[in-house]
Formats: sequence, structure tokens, C-alpha cells
Amino acid sequence: MGAQGAQASGLEENVACALCYALGLLTGIVFLVLAPYNQNRLIRFHAFQSIFFQVALIAVYIVAMILSFILVFIPVLGHIMILLIYMVVGLGAFGGWLFLMYKAYNREKFVIPIIGPLAEKQA
Repeated sequence: MGAQGAQASGLEENVACALCYALGLLTGIVFLVLAPYNQNRLIRFHAFQSIFFQVALIAVYIVAMILSFILVFIPVLGHIMILLIYMVVGLGAFGGWLFLMYKAYNREKFVIPIIGPLAEKQA
């Protein structure tokens, strides 16, 4: 189907690919369900990669929460480390999200290690 099918529906292919990342799981699932987007291999790739990226971030945040429960018992250093962990994870997640949207909008297929090949198999 390609870019013509996505463009006929109102969105260009690169805009649809970027929007797959906009709200993470939600927009990833939406673009997998809605026709004609679900028939475009590139849009499906970005939708699956967005979903897998968000699931990976949820797992990272769970690990960060477990670490924070452990570090809370160290008086001052523990609280500083908790703050640093959440800052690094949060800024990394935000930066990764912006980077993926930028690459998708510029028609560049950036494959995240481990997650990207899984998304390619699903697409």
C-alpha cells in the first residue's frame, strides 16, 4: 500500500510514523487498529516499536522503584541517589521519545537495539 494509502486517509506516512510515538502505548495501538495505517509496513513497525519502547520503560521504572525502596534506608546518600536515578531515567526516556519521533518524522527508520528487531518481526 505504501505512502499513497496513508496520504489518502489524511496523514502523510512520516506524520503517522511520528504520531505512533506521541502517546506511547495508546497511539501505537491506535495505528495498529486503524485502516489504512495498519496495512503500511513502516507505520506498523513504528507502532510496534513504540509499544515495545513503552513496555521497556515501564520495566525500567519498576526496577527504579525497587531500587528506591532499598536506597531509602540510607540516610542522605540514599535520597540523593534516588533523585539521580529518577532524573537519569526520566531524562533518558524523554530524550529517547523525542529522538524516535524526530527520526520517524524525517523518514529515517531507526531500529532500537533488542526492541527494534522484535518490532520488525511483528510488522
